[in-house]
Amino acid sequence: MNEILECVMLICFGCSWPLNAIKHWRAGTARSMSLSFILLILAGYIAGIIAKLIVPPKHFYVLLVYICNFCFVSVDLAIYFINRRKDRANADKQQC
Repeated sequence: MNEILECVMLICFGCSWPLNAIKHWRAGTARSMSLSFILLILAGYIAGIIAKLIVPPKHFYVLLVYICNFCFVSVDLAIYFINRRKDRANADKQQC
C-alpha cells in the first residue's frame, strides 16, 4: 500500500512537469525559470531513484515513475538553457 501511495504522489507531481515544460517552451525566455529550483527537484528524484535501487521495491512501477519524472524535469532543464541562450541573443540584438 505504501508503494501505491508513493506512486500516486509521484504521478501527481509528474503531471505538472510536462505542462511546465510546454509553458516555458512557449514563453521562449528563462526569466520565469529558476535553475536552482530545477536542480533541487532533480536532486530529489535522484535520491528517490537511488533509494529504490538500494532497497528494490516490490513493484517495479514506482521506480519507473521516478525515472519518468526525472526525465520530465530534465527536459525542463534543457529548455531553461535553450531559453537562456535566446535571452542572451535578444539582449545582444537590443544592444546593437
